[in-house]
Amino acid sequence: MIRNEPPVTPELIAEHGLKPDEYERIVKLIGRAPSFTELGIFSAMWNEHCSYKSSKIHLRTLPTKAPWVIQGPGENAGVIDIGDGLAAVFKMESHNHPSYIEPYQGAATGVGGILRDVFTMGARPIACLNALSFGDPKHPKTRHLVAGVVAGIGGYGNSFGVPTVGGEVRFHRRYDGNCLVNAMAVGIAAKDKIFYSAASGVGMPIVYLGSKTGRDGIHGATMASAEFGADAEEKRPTVQVGDPFSEKLLLEACLEIMAKGCVIAIQDMGAAGLTCSAVEMGAKGDLGVTLDLDKVPCRETGMSAYEMMLSESQERMLMVLKPEKEKEAEAVFRKWGLDFAVVGETTPARRFLVRYGGAVMADLPIKELGDEAPVYDRPFAASPKQPIIDMASVRPSTGLADALQTLIDSPDLCSKRWVFQQYDHVILGNTVQRPGGDAAVVRVNEGPKALALTSDVTPRYCEADPYEGGKQAVAEAWRNLTAVGARPLALTDNLNFGNPERPEIMGQLVGCIRGIGEAARVLDFPIVSGNVSLYNETNGQAILPTPTIGGVGLLDDFTRSMTLAFKDEGEAILLIGATCGWLGQSLYLREICGREEGAPPPVDLAVERRNGEFIRKLIHDGMASAVHDVSDGGVLVALAEMAIASRIGAVLEAPAGVSAHGFWFGEDQARYLVTAPADAADAIQRRAERAGIPLYRIGATGGSVLALAGERPLRVEDLRGRFEDWLPSYMAGRV
Repeated sequence: MIRNEPPVTPELIAEHGLKPDEYERIVKLIGRAPSFTELGIFSAMWNEHCSYKSSKIHLRTLPTKAPWVIQGPGENAGVIDIGDGLAAVFKMESHNHPSYIEPYQGAATGVGGILRDVFTMGARPIACLNALSFGDPKHPKTRHLVAGVVAGIGGYGNSFGVPTVGGEVRFHRRYDGNCLVNAMAVGIAAKDKIFYSAASGVGMPIVYLGSKTGRDGIHGATMASAEFGADAEEKRPTVQVGDPFSEKLLLEACLEIMAKGCVIAIQDMGAAGLTCSAVEMGAKGDLGVTLDLDKVPCRETGMSAYEMMLSESQERMLMVLKPEKEKEAEAVFRKWGLDFAVVGETTPARRFLVRYGGAVMADLPIKELGDEAPVYDRPFAASPKQPIIDMASVRPSTGLADALQTLIDSPDLCSKRWVFQQYDHVILGNTVQRPGGDAAVVRVNEGPKALALTSDVTPRYCEADPYEGGKQAVAEAWRNLTAVGARPLALTDNLNFGNPERPEIMGQLVGCIRGIGEAARVLDFPIVSGNVSLYNETNGQAILPTPTIGGVGLLDDFTRSMTLAFKDEGEAILLIGATCGWLGQSLYLREICGREEGAPPPVDLAVERRNGEFIRKLIHDGMASAVHDVSDGGVLVALAEMAIASRIGAVLEAPAGVSAHGFWFGEDQARYLVTAPADAADAIQRRAERAGIPLYRIGATGGSVLALAGERPLRVEDLRGRFEDWLPSYMAGRV
């Protein structure tokens, strides 16, 4: 029995996130008022999360092609050629709003969703990463969110059986009402066996696969396309519930029927569930789709067509199968204990037809559902230019040694071991470099080939100057891959911003996209997939602009990957790259001087490329014993990280001509720290001189202390204690 559907009223239209002019557009498009179910379908397809209506015109400017790119944006995940007949498949997505409302399940299902995006393409996942942004540690909700999100990521990834190998964690008061949870997954597939979402052929069976449909997650995509207010907790029912063990079964069953040649097209049921997956498959293939909801496996009784179409229950797939392979595919799914149901077919009519209980619940033009979604060229205002910080105005109240201790004991720079120890980062046995370094390194099959993986962004730079901040996010990811010896190949992004209807926020988005695009072009680092998450704000307070960059690089031989730890005593310490002591927007200025201000360091992309290629050649030629890129906190923080990782100290001295606090804590870009035996260091110095690359010889490794000229020595073990203690103490309630 079909429940009576409520009438479509202006109030109901507003509740579905549709503006009056958008509703009128719908009426004009279909020539009548939509039914309640049809309103829900349009709401799902036309919200910001699914249609990219505020960002699409700007995203089109990004570079997405290169000889090694097999599939760029527009599919479930990006695909690049890594040689030997193999491809890397990867993408990053957000689960911000759900994670704030219900941190465990929000984060867990974020991991589940991004894993499905990867294995939907025919790839076996080999690694996950995440980028997490939380509010002020003093905020009463922050500790609860950190605990829940980290437990959710670990609970899903560990149970599914994929290593979580890298990421980042930051804290700032601007995330108090809206944490960010960005999840990235990477998989490996045969490059000639990639599966796509476009349906083909008329009369082909459309098959529902995986777990049953429930009422969890209804309106999840719509909720993710609106800012929070006082009713945030009331949105808890829109958060999905995940089951990693079912997802593991789904992975194995999907890969098995793919190997058997059963699949014509496949689409993950992610945001907007059955609606989005069915519409996208049909529209991409220029075909119609008919669905019979009576055949959809449900775990709750009395579900309406509206609920079934908008449910975001997890661990579900939609496939178009070869008719002659239907029984074979069904046997595979039954073997794995999963639901398998033929719920529709492809048609030549280019209509999206939904039937339930003998009634037509929706009859809509399928291509227009996506193609005619509004595309807005929203007005935007450029961010005001920040002044360059006058070095003479920075009068530190503490010495260099005390400043270093304060910085490595601060929330953003302390060790994140408490987080990554809750993730299984070695399962599958291919993790070569674990979390805590510049980039993770994961062996491909039996090697020697390996992938280097990282995620990066500096939100305070992006707010001060979105264009430079966008450039820096890409350059930082590029440097991290370079520092382990990998050749950067491609990136995925997750663009997290506030309300795009505010010109200043739209200006941040536009500026960051321009910076990302410019850096990707100059560094030959194309964008092959990504996600946009807007309306990340609460009661009018936006997050910091946070365009997270996920980078993937390639190593020909994992045994030659580079680490940041000092290797021996008596080695020269070299700083590669020009250093003028840029303190604007630095963590030193914030944590030591109490000032969040100034222009961020400029990014010279030609210099980034030159210096990075120089470093990779040093690593390839076996001349460097350790490499670490210089970023947050500057040179002295990076040196402390190298010493802590090795338990070896160093004697250090700054060159003349640069202020001490500027040299040691400035955040100038395109820089690396390199250690090498004395004879190799001399050869490196000669190479740098020939290449016109600034090089500073700033000390030597050895002993058990960090000794700076004119400062009290710091025991490495004491630094290690400070570095490792803050986060566990905070989570235990001692801070």
